[in-house]
Amino acid sequence: MTTTAPSDHQPENPTEQDPVEAFGSERFSNRELSRLDFGSRLLDLAEDPRLALLERVKFVAIFSELLDEFFQVRVAGLEDQVVGNVRSRSIDGLRPAEQLAVIRERVLEIVHRQDQIVLELLLPALAEAGIHFSSFDELDEDDRQFLDDVFERQVFPVLTPLSVDPGHPFPNISNLSLNLAVQVEDPVTGEVRIARVKVPPILPRFVVMPDGERFIALEVVIAAHLDRLFPGMRVGHHEPFRVTRNADLMLEEEEADDLLVALEVELRRRRFGRAVRLEVTEGALPEIVDLLASELDLGPSSIYVTDAPLGLGGLWSLHGLDRPDLHAEEWKPVLPASLRVPDGETADLFEILRRRDILVHHPYESFSKSVEAFVAQAAADPDVLGIKQTLYRTSGDSPIVASLIRAAGDGKQVAALVELKARFDEEANISWAKTLEDAGVHVVYGVMGFKTHSKTALVLRREGDEIRRYCHIGTGNYNSKTARIYEDVGLLTADPDIAADVGDLFNFLTGFSRQGSYRRLLVSPSTLRTGLIERIDAQRALGPGGRIRLKANGLTDPITIDALYRASQAGVPIDLAIRGMCCLRPGIPGLSENIAVRSIVGEFLEHSRIYCFGDGDLADVEVLIGSADMMERNLDRRIEAAVPIDDPALRARLVEIMELTFADETNTWLLGPDRRWRRLDPSSGMSVQAALKQIALVESARRDG
Repeated sequence: MTTTAPSDHQPENPTEQDPVEAFGSERFSNRELSRLDFGSRLLDLAEDPRLALLERVKFVAIFSELLDEFFQVRVAGLEDQVVGNVRSRSIDGLRPAEQLAVIRERVLEIVHRQDQIVLELLLPALAEAGIHFSSFDELDEDDRQFLDDVFERQVFPVLTPLSVDPGHPFPNISNLSLNLAVQVEDPVTGEVRIARVKVPPILPRFVVMPDGERFIALEVVIAAHLDRLFPGMRVGHHEPFRVTRNADLMLEEEEADDLLVALEVELRRRRFGRAVRLEVTEGALPEIVDLLASELDLGPSSIYVTDAPLGLGGLWSLHGLDRPDLHAEEWKPVLPASLRVPDGETADLFEILRRRDILVHHPYESFSKSVEAFVAQAAADPDVLGIKQTLYRTSGDSPIVASLIRAAGDGKQVAALVELKARFDEEANISWAKTLEDAGVHVVYGVMGFKTHSKTALVLRREGDEIRRYCHIGTGNYNSKTARIYEDVGLLTADPDIAADVGDLFNFLTGFSRQGSYRRLLVSPSTLRTGLIERIDAQRALGPGGRIRLKANGLTDPITIDALYRASQAGVPIDLAIRGMCCLRPGIPGLSENIAVRSIVGEFLEHSRIYCFGDGDLADVEVLIGSADMMERNLDRRIEAAVPIDDPALRARLVEIMELTFADETNTWLLGPDRRWRRLDPSSGMSVQAALKQIALVESARRDG
């Protein structure tokens, strides 16, 4: 029996079949395949000769890391379901084992394409640009002497060969580590053993030759010097390999006396979780591959053979080369026009916010001179009594954390909610939590059973005989590094109702309550999904006179998808910009012919979540921004916040962003009813990211003038 998505809609006649649910599971796309489709769009950019060469290299590195995470979390989770004999179906009707089968087929196809792009397009283009990847056989005597010296001084001291024999069991191979499996023969006894040599991740992935133009992979350098690791032995075949493990944390919060300690223990386990993928290169010796698979308890379906080098996330180091001619022109964020003051003066954010709200749009507008400045001014202001801040992912040298520490040192009441369970940032967040606690900041780790993903900051300032609240609500993390490459929006406001809501949200996060209603905010898991669906249904009631425009990273929630289908059936035009996963199928007659779905992937990562409801006069258009995607995890298992934008000028800016988004032709892929994404011809037409850069520059120049 096929399982269909849950529905809030009930037919008036109990015997009447719901017109949306009548389409069954075919009305959905598979979430996991949709994630891989996003990876394919990254490869489209890596293949695009119009882009700067090192930008194309960057997209391969991003794709490689995306695939690593996909196996560590999504594939690992499905394999756990198979082991647990879970038989339930996904919303598109597939059981876990069936999903794993189609995933493998798609991964084989997409990795083969990655290899072709790297070997046939990027490496030759890099060579033409003076960046050569050399094999050891291509080197002359001087080159080899140079590498001998590098190996002896920098590499050999940190290598630890591990033999596999009855006295030396198969070594623990850490997650995502690059290794060499080496056949070693004793010339006296004829005994052959396999040894494992780990390529040290603390060293650069590529060794730069003295001419500065040639590069040689570190594993190649190690392979050429294996005789130094096994003196007196015959070194036979050596094969590079890489293991991916289950990295999803199995943390039972209810049973943890100390969440931080429990998480630290679980992180140590993650490095050696159950293996889910073995990567080897074409031509690897079958005996070695079989041994590795056997020791890792992996079947043939978990072995992936590549033509290109393993671990292409290492190409990030190549992207960092100082070759301006091979990079896209660097964008320098402008100061938000609303914060411009005469030269030599510093904008008083609190004075500005008492008069009007501020909308900031990153990376077009500076994060450091708006959001970071907001927290820094609060930390330095003697009239500020307290600061409350959520931290989900932050940078290694976070100015915001530094401001919170200064504020606590000056005696202000500072509370920071540090989400320890932010996937793959757990260790960094544990470190931040300890640093903040040591500085006197009140640190909490969130609400049991939920991740705190909302992007909120609250400042409490004494003004006369009252305390005024100022706040920031955004779509992106408080991270100065990603703010230069992630497209996000944020609202700075002193609106009493919104600020009071943010205060209530922090009290819920740091205290013990059942806060379920808010004045203006939509907050998950209590009101966000219902609030969005109420607005979708309100447009549905208008039929063709309604309009829905939504921009998010993902759309997988079946309840929200079905609400959009019903609005489409009522004739409402719906435009969706979904960068990543999308389980909705547009363009199906009788179901979704009024829905268009696009994905924009370009220089900046489209990350903002903007929700527009209504058409015509701007006064009739409701616009919200927030931290949540339309996904089950965001709506049911995370603390998220979305805020309505009241100021007509700010609402007009957001509507303009949406209009430009849906007019883009340069970085756009359209989703068809057949579940396939097709790129629009990028050779001509408007680029939303280029247009927004120009708007920022023009507005900045106008204010300067």
